[in-house]
Amino acid sequence: MKIHTQAAALLAAASFAAQAGEPVSLRPPAGQVLALELLARGVQIYECAEAQGGYAWTFKAPEAALFYRGGRAAGLHHAGPTWQAMDGSTVVAKVEARDGGPDPHAIPWLLLRAVSTTGQGLFSRVQSIQRLDTNGGKAPTQPCTAEQAGSVARVPYSATYTFFVAEH
Repeated sequence: MKIHTQAAALLAAASFAAQAGEPVSLRPPAGQVLALELLARGVQIYECAEAQGGYAWTFKAPEAALFYRGGRAAGLHHAGPTWQAMDGSTVVAKVEARDGGPDPHAIPWLLLRAVSTTGQGLFSRVQSIQRLDTNGGKAPTQPCTAEQAGSVARVPYSATYTFFVAEH
């Protein structure tokens, strides 16, 4: 992933600004730098399922479109969790840390660590991902009962995903 010098300076400034407002627990490991920021719009999918002697809305997967700030399509975000770029490259990650974020009505902010990547494109060198600036996406507040078992709820959400790579 080649980044033009001017673009790298802008990303560094954005990284500093983002780090100033994010919880320390969600900062990527030392030696990683911001490479990309994408906006997500989609849904968090929940299923009404048996859980702990009752029924509860259980998270199943995200389903979102990814965009650059200007609105141009960048890829998709789906189960895994997986991010897939338009160039076919992917990154699959696992949650390392979470923070409730400033909005109690939104899904938490996350720090994720890449566990695998594929392809030679946009996501091929990603090592860490942050989910920040979340809006919506929490499990439904209506009760989940035996009569509703198996039903699915698709809850709208948006977020900013920042992708970090090893510093060179």
